[in-house]
Amino acid sequence: MTDSGMTDSGMTDSGINDTDAGNEADALSAVDRIIDDFAHHRRDAYFAGFAPDATFLFHNVDHRLESRQAYETLWADWESEGFQVLSCSSTNRRIQLFGSIAVFSHDVETKVKLAGVAETSRERESIVLGLIDGVWLGIHEHLSTRD
Repeated sequence: MTDSGMTDSGMTDSGINDTDAGNEADALSAVDRIIDDFAHHRRDAYFAGFAPDATFLFHNVDHRLESRQAYETLWADWESEGFQVLSCSSTNRRIQLFGSIAVFSHDVETKVKLAGVAETSRERESIVLGLIDGVWLGIHEHLSTRD
């Protein structure tokens, strides 16, 4: 063990090497941007956090969305009906790294406006990220009810 908490093999005493720790921080930063962009209804920035071929499963949609474009189309339909994200908070957070794949899970509380009426939902969400050309992007999102 070196003075920096690293073993001679480059591992920390918790078993995480420097590269994994950096990738974990980068993946978590990408997730935080996705959540913040969603929370502030920054539509274009939010969708930029996902790969074009990402898939989405939502408890309130009766089918899997097979691409980012499919989700963007649905989002535009919701907006035409008065949909607006007011806030989103993330708790009970966990990120797991599996090489170039990261799995992030958390509880979310989201406040939205639908047709002029504010609503709050409490859900669980998993976002799977892939390291694509050096950038962490969402490749799958799954949202389920929590209550």
